[in-house]
Formats: sequence, structure tokens, C-alpha cells
Amino acid sequence: MSKRRLITFDWALKRLLRSKANYEVLEGFLSELLKEDITILEILESESNRETAQDKSNRVDMKVRNQKDEIILIEVQYEREFDYLQRILFSTAKTITEHLSKSTSYDEVIKVISVNILYFDLGYGKDYIYHGKTQFLGMHYHDELLLNDKQQELFGRVFPHELYPEYYLLKINRFDDIARDTLDEWIYFLKNEEIEDTFQAKGLKKAKEILDIMNLSEEERLGYESHVEDRRYQASMYQSTFVVGRMEGKAEGRAEGRAEGQVEGQVEGKIAVARIMKERGEPLEKILEYTGLTPEEIK
Repeated sequence: MSKRRLITFDWALKRLLRSKANYEVLEGFLSELLKEDITILEILESESNRETAQDKSNRVDMKVRNQKDEIILIEVQYEREFDYLQRILFSTAKTITEHLSKSTSYDEVIKVISVNILYFDLGYGKDYIYHGKTQFLGMHYHDELLLNDKQQELFGRVFPHELYPEYYLLKINRFDDIARDTLDEWIYFLKNEEIEDTFQAKGLKKAKEILDIMNLSEEERLGYESHVEDRRYQASMYQSTFVVGRMEGKAEGRAEGRAEGQVEGQVEGKIAVARIMKERGEPLEKILEYTGLTPEEIK
């Protein structure tokens, strides 16, 4: 039997999965990733949740409850940015401040978990799932700092890292398509937009039901196809700007023995992309957005 094509998860984040009737999908994904049952309490309408189809950012912020009855903010997002690591740091800080009123004391700062689904090359590493957290380790005895008894009683935590933001980086393109556990079944879906009949991961059965392209209206299907084409275009621009530019920069640096060769090559790559976009009749605003160049550099 031929496999049914499913909607990409990033489009579903903005269009389908915010509905309370479909919380089961995101709850399943987060439960498999965090290794505990997660219940979504609400989708937050913060400044960070962009709504328009033109936005490059695909992000949803949620207030959830875990098995220990703790309330946590979780942000799930897709983006394709060269400075991505700095952007997620800024994003978590902004999320914390958005949900802390001026009259609230610091002991009520809420825990934030940042889940990032990546389809581009972010750093070097053999794995396809990375987990980051802030730990305080002794420089001499290499022990991890513990909260004192009063702090543990007040905050309900043992270690400082349990208070600080945590980050999950899912490098989808590095996944080898072999589902070894239920989390891998989710990664397989995120990469291939398909769900095997044998998959047992939480949320995937519901996802297979509601993310079937055949269930979209004609208007929704046209909007989705436009989104997919735009995503391909962004990927192409990223490839041309950073990968080709980096290769040109390395070659130039070797030939001339200059450290700035790599940077100059990246700029030349961006200019080449801008030239192609101008020839295609793309508006200046879009060229600036995709290349990061100034109007003067483009002219």
C-alpha cells in the first residue's frame, strides 16, 4: 500500500496544532522527548507567537504541566538562521520576561524549555539530538552545586540547572531513518513527513489522522503548497549564501593567505544570491530579508 503524504510539522504548528482538539499531537511529541507525560494547559498568545503566513519564524509557546505537577513554559520552533544559537538564547530570555510581571519576585521566574527542530547544519557533532542545560561545577572538586535546604523547600528543586532554561536541538537531517525507539519514530516523521503503520509513539496516531493532506480544503491545500515552495526557496538561499560562500571564502583565503577570505567569500555568496533574486523580479524587501545585505551592497 502506498504511503500517504502528510503535512509538514512546521506548517501544522501554525495552522492546526494550536487547536485544543489537537493538543494530543504536541503532547505526544513533548512526552516522548522529555521522557515524562506532558499536558498542555494553554497555547500562549505572546509577542513571540507570530501569526502571518509571511513570517519566516514558525514557533508556538505553551504552558504545560509535567508529571511532578510543575508548570513549565515550552517553546517549539523552526528557523533557518546562521546565528541560531544566539537567537534561541535571546528567545528564552524574552519568554521569561514576557511572563514575569513587574510586581512579581524573582523566585517566581518560570522554567523554560526550548525545543528546536533544525533542518540545517548547526555546528559539528555525531548525534542528531542534543540537550543543553546550565550547571555550576566546582573548579577543584568538580562537584555540581546544590541548592541549600531552604531553597529546595521554596523552589521544589535540588539543582540550579532545574531552575534555568534547557535547550533541545533536533538535527533532523542527521537522522539515519532507523527508528530505534518511540522518540526516533517522531524524528522519522519530522524528516520524512510519513508515519509507518507500526509506529507506537504517543501522538503519532492522531497526527496521522489530522495531518493528512487529503483532508485539507482546496484553499488550505493551496496555502500549504505555497508554504512548502517558500521553505524550499529558503533552503536554497541558505545553501547558496552560507555553504557556497563559505567554500569560496576558504579557497580565496588559501590562495591569498588572508584570514578574511572566508568572510569575504560569504559576502560574495550573498551578493550572488541577491543578483539572482533581482533577475527573478523579487522585491527589494525580500532580498534584504533573505541575504542580510544592505540596500547599498545590493546596488
